[in-house]
Amino acid sequence: MTAAPPVWRLQIRIQPRAARTRIVGRHGSAIKVQVHAPPVEGAANAALVDLLAKSLAVPRGSVRIVQGLRGRDKLVEVHAADVGACRDRLDQILQARVDKASPHD
Repeated sequence: MTAAPPVWRLQIRIQPRAARTRIVGRHGSAIKVQVHAPPVEGAANAALVDLLAKSLAVPRGSVRIVQGLRGRDKLVEVHAADVGACRDRLDQILQARVDKASPHD
């Protein structure tokens, strides 16, 4: 019997019907994500799961929305063998967003 992979929980603030799908940055203690899909028939949730799986380099089935299926604020679980690597990937994405927003001297 194999042990289940570690679980990492993320608070997400989603903005559906955005111009493009991307991780924007921080929104308080949550991660702000924009998705192009509308919040109709689970399309925005599916786009969120796809984006997180791709960004964190985990299978789509490893990402699950556990709270907030019908709202903008969501709790997402990521099941990954290497949670530290997932955190590092997300930190790099968020840092790149901060760097782009900062004026260059």
